[in-house]
Amino acid sequence: MLDRSAAATSHTVSITGQTHSAIPHESAHKHVSGRANFVDDYPPTRDQLFAYIGYSAIAKGKIKSIDLSDVRQAEGVVDVITAADIPGDPYIGVIIPDEPLLAKNSVEYIGQSIFAVAATSYELARKAVKLAKIEYAPEVPILTIDEALDAENFIIPANIMSRGNAAEAIENAPNIISGKRYLKGQEHFYIEGQTSRAVPAEDGGVSIYPSSQHANEIQKFAARILDIPMNLVTVEIRRMGGAFGGKEVSASPLACLAALFAVRTQRAVSLRLAREDDMIMTSKRHEFQTNYRVGFDDAGQILGAEFTLSARCGYSADLSPAVVERAMLSIDNAYYINDIRVVGNFCKTNTCTSTAFRGFGTPQAMVTIEGIMDDIACKLGKDRLQVRRLNFYGGEKRNTTHYQQKVEHNILPEIVDELEQEAQYFQRSEAIKNFNRQNQFLKKGIALTPLKYGVGYPIQFMNQAGALIHIYTDGSIHLNHGGTEMGQGLLTKIAQIVAEELHVDVSNIFSSSMRTDKVPNAMPTSGSFSTDLNGMAALNAARILKTRLIDFAAEQFDVAKEDVVFLNGEVHAGDTKFSFQEFVLLAHLNRISLSSTGYFRTPKVHWDMEASIGRPYFYYVFGAAISEVIIDVFTGEYKVLRVDILHDVGRSLNPGIDMGQVEGGFIQGMGWLTTEELAWDDEGNLLSKNPSTYKIPTASDIPPVFNARLLSGVRNLEETPFYSKAVGEPPLCLSISVWCALRHGISSIADYKILPRLDVPATPERVLWEIEAAKEYAGGKA
Repeated sequence: MLDRSAAATSHTVSITGQTHSAIPHESAHKHVSGRANFVDDYPPTRDQLFAYIGYSAIAKGKIKSIDLSDVRQAEGVVDVITAADIPGDPYIGVIIPDEPLLAKNSVEYIGQSIFAVAATSYELARKAVKLAKIEYAPEVPILTIDEALDAENFIIPANIMSRGNAAEAIENAPNIISGKRYLKGQEHFYIEGQTSRAVPAEDGGVSIYPSSQHANEIQKFAARILDIPMNLVTVEIRRMGGAFGGKEVSASPLACLAALFAVRTQRAVSLRLAREDDMIMTSKRHEFQTNYRVGFDDAGQILGAEFTLSARCGYSADLSPAVVERAMLSIDNAYYINDIRVVGNFCKTNTCTSTAFRGFGTPQAMVTIEGIMDDIACKLGKDRLQVRRLNFYGGEKRNTTHYQQKVEHNILPEIVDELEQEAQYFQRSEAIKNFNRQNQFLKKGIALTPLKYGVGYPIQFMNQAGALIHIYTDGSIHLNHGGTEMGQGLLTKIAQIVAEELHVDVSNIFSSSMRTDKVPNAMPTSGSFSTDLNGMAALNAARILKTRLIDFAAEQFDVAKEDVVFLNGEVHAGDTKFSFQEFVLLAHLNRISLSSTGYFRTPKVHWDMEASIGRPYFYYVFGAAISEVIIDVFTGEYKVLRVDILHDVGRSLNPGIDMGQVEGGFIQGMGWLTTEELAWDDEGNLLSKNPSTYKIPTASDIPPVFNARLLSGVRNLEETPFYSKAVGEPPLCLSISVWCALRHGISSIADYKILPRLDVPATPERVLWEIEAAKEYAGGKA
């Protein structure tokens, strides 16, 4: 069992809302009452315009002619822009500037923006774009990973990571398996679609209000597009109705177009995509095709492994170089592999670009290695958990990854032991085997999968954040930082951090919208790292203020600094006691500054991009999940009956919010693995472009028994806010246990002698195909 003796204990306080308290999300009451304002909720200003985008109808080809005369003359149209109307740099791209804001001479996917319209109403703008006459010279598109591989059509050259001699280790191994698995992408399907609003400002500037995870990127790209300095562009973000990575990069084009219209017309402009156009035009999770070859001994320990991860990147680079690299870093998950070679292919296709999505390449990699663990156990006739445990990181000789980072503070074996016993994994496994022997038409499956998830940015400059705190003379506190709120509770947690440091009630603190003129050059809110970065920046700002106030009190009341104590909304200076409000007013009257910025840069992280070695992550998060499913062998339909989760978040800043992230992340991952299927036709048209053709999980898909628990009594040993750990992305990967359980249930039809490949998503159709294959293997006996 875990040793929790080193865990810090929480303060016993009478005030509310400090860290480790499950207080509600700061906007929860607004969300449920409909009073939370999102970008498109603000009432239009006088003379406001509404923009819309005209996009390509073919997947690849030259633009022979564009006739927009009918568009310009349409009712309500005030302005029309094409690529020729962009005053500055027409290209955007967070890593490689290869994405034109508006296509000029050629198009590369159905949905690529060609022109935009601003009209007096949303409806009139949408009608107007349909009047365009565009003549194309179509070319043959490349739509799939296999087509891109055959044509050697890549965004950038392949990336390779290796340690030892994988080929030799595999050849000398007693047992070898090889295979291929295909994992489709995923639509972000946020509640609030892509939208942005821009308002002209003085001196040719503009204020932009986007639904975005990355204000600094929008500020930078808008300035480039408009050919003005960044200090004339202000970006403000109050909240998003979900993002999941889909608003880190994909929000920028809309914001830039709205800003361009606003400057040209000197009128406020709103640009919002309808759901179907949003799904056609904007980015998705990467599809992956993974090929593998693995050698292992008779006990099941991996001796050598080769992986080729080929990702469908779409028509532009976007964040693909980073996503594929992260997948390559994550291919080991919880397992030590001494001799390993990983190749990453960046396949360019004539489909919408692929981008960040919760997990950022890690889930695709982990499906591969977890499937391999089950394959090894099946081939050897051994228990699947036994094989996993044998391959865990651990000990002095088996604690370094293939990219040379040590797996420190590894509590995963203890987590797995605790969950296995608590959820009675082995007893239930035996009961399921008995059930399957006695039932011909229904089969059950169960699986336990572990998680090791790296937190931090390999790119060193991204590991920094800033914050701003004002204390007013009535004791109220204004907090601003570089993180954006997309429903994950970031603002709540960071307010709790400041409240903890100053020992005031969290209701004293107001977190204002993220603004580029308050905290400049902020990093994206992504990677589950935003609480760590922005929280530490805010904590440092609070500590600067607290130190300043302690120095003042010590001098003012002639006491030692250690005798100045902030406690329960009061300040004690020796025997003298003030309310926090009284004390800060006194400090102000004595000319003590009550405002401070805070800054934080993550220590220890470093990365050699050429050699692919270093310490790309600040620390690891661990967890484990058990899933149990039941399958109808006639139809392939199935249900998830029970889920048990034990997840590591260090010392939780807010257990209520963290539990919501664990449960929500699991269900979102389950949707990707089971029901959410993206489909394109042979011409490149997206077929799954609305809720009727794309199936996200609903309330009825939640397992009837869902036991999720945060690991208690363990803290982060790295420098994070009050010993907490990241929580947003890692839990999604725990849903891989559902996919493994489905494979296990299907395998029972063939007496567990084979395991199905079961590509992702494991829809009932795919499950049925694998059931039929298992029946055939078993000689037609179910």
